[in-house]
Amino acid sequence: MFCIDRITLREIRLELKEPFRISSGIELERRILLLELTDRDGASTWSECVAQALPNYTPETIDTAWLAIREWLAPRVLGRKFTSAAEIHAVLAENIRGHNMAKAALEMGCWGLEATIRELPLSVLLGGTRERVPTGISLGIQKEPPLLVQRAEAAVAAGYRKIKLKIQPRQDVEFVRAVRAALGPDIEVMVDANAAYTIADASHLRLLDEFSLIMLEQPLGADDLIQLAELQRQMTTPICLDESITTIDRARDMIALRSGQIINIKPGRVGGFAASIGIHDICRDAGIPVWCGGMLESGVGRAYNVALASLPNFSLPGDLSPSARYWAQDIVSPEWTMDAEGMVTVPRSENGIGVRVDAERIESITRRSEVLNAATVDAA
Repeated sequence: MFCIDRITLREIRLELKEPFRISSGIELERRILLLELTDRDGASTWSECVAQALPNYTPETIDTAWLAIREWLAPRVLGRKFTSAAEIHAVLAENIRGHNMAKAALEMGCWGLEATIRELPLSVLLGGTRERVPTGISLGIQKEPPLLVQRAEAAVAAGYRKIKLKIQPRQDVEFVRAVRAALGPDIEVMVDANAAYTIADASHLRLLDEFSLIMLEQPLGADDLIQLAELQRQMTTPICLDESITTIDRARDMIALRSGQIINIKPGRVGGFAASIGIHDICRDAGIPVWCGGMLESGVGRAYNVALASLPNFSLPGDLSPSARYWAQDIVSPEWTMDAEGMVTVPRSENGIGVRVDAERIESITRRSEVLNAATVDAA
């Protein structure tokens, strides 16, 4: 049982080691919203909201998430006793539509807090079984194919188990052809369009079938399940859905309509761990593989993703790159690393989220903060 007495919101900024470009924009710096949750008995943990600065991936942003947590979500959990974190999803969902990333930051933090209080590794609390998880890398859009080939070859040499190439119209087929030619037929390569195409591009997208890709991720818009089903019928490359899958029901719709053959589960996108586990389970029962996507998280967010990826049906390498892939210095210790086999170790011998959060570093890079507490909610 736990009762949250205080939630501290902090915005920090981490500069990316190099610009990261996808079809919807380019990132040079990550504005990151961190939550510190403190129980009445003094136990505490950290969580991360993965919403971006602009509404180009989902309608949410770091600023809307801050507002939603402060005004609507935190008051539902502050000062209230819960038997387990599994209860939080329903409490946050009642009569509040959307705001999945804001909900996830709070809900997942509660799982982290429960794991801390119960002296369990987070992965064990979630039902994870793996001690190591395979890791892929996501490569942003480059100006010309040779630059992408150079990065892909370096990724293979580093040991990554899956190479994901971001694509967009006019920067797709020739780029993928160059990478496949350079890497050979045995390296697992996928592409991610971030919804940059329409069904009118079907004949062009079919050209990707010649490259033996393990998947084509989210080629069409998030709401286009019917058109995605039509595209999947026309292609041999498995379609993976990302932005389309925001709830367990949307996953069921995908399976029923045959809109894709794989799901990328990002816990922030679906509202947290309860929904992530639910999607994992129905996909397992339907024979649909899943993997854990990334949102350029800090080491805090990475801790939650690694714990989730230890569940048994996460059978494809996730976007779980080590800290050094993105940051000159992370905010956790030890920083996340990858071994020569492209595997990340799940911290099953450490309780809670499995890493120590560097509170002093966070304080030094905090741009704004706000404390929400149970006494304020009670007074209101």
